[in-house]
Amino acid sequence: MSASNPKSMTVRRPGKVTRSPEGVTTAPFWVEMLLEGTDGENTAMRATLDPGTITRWHTHPKGQLLYVLAGQGLAQNEGGSVEELRAGDAVWFAPGERHWHGAAADSPFTYISIQPAENGSFVEWLDPVEARP
Repeated sequence: MSASNPKSMTVRRPGKVTRSPEGVTTAPFWVEMLLEGTDGENTAMRATLDPGTITRWHTHPKGQLLYVLAGQGLAQNEGGSVEELRAGDAVWFAPGERHWHGAAADSPFTYISIQPAENGSFVEWLDPVEARP
């Protein structure tokens, strides 16, 4: 990433909402970048997934915090049980922890995601989730 975090108070108005990259979820989702950091800095985004949309397995080199804004979601780390998520829940995934998250089958899911960048990357996308929740 070429941008770095602002060096002073910055207000960013809603606006630039785009579709997610191809192949990272079972269906495209809406994403708004809130903060685009370089190495060691945080990257943050707001994401909205349609019902039943889930990510591939993935990891974050420095960890990830999800804060659920609306809807119902699901999350699982490798070897763990599927956890139901709802507005107000905060979920931490440790650095390198293999996990997925997404919308419940009957609800959209909106969350804020914060993760530091390392070596120009903040996520490594892996294989699709085989057994759908």
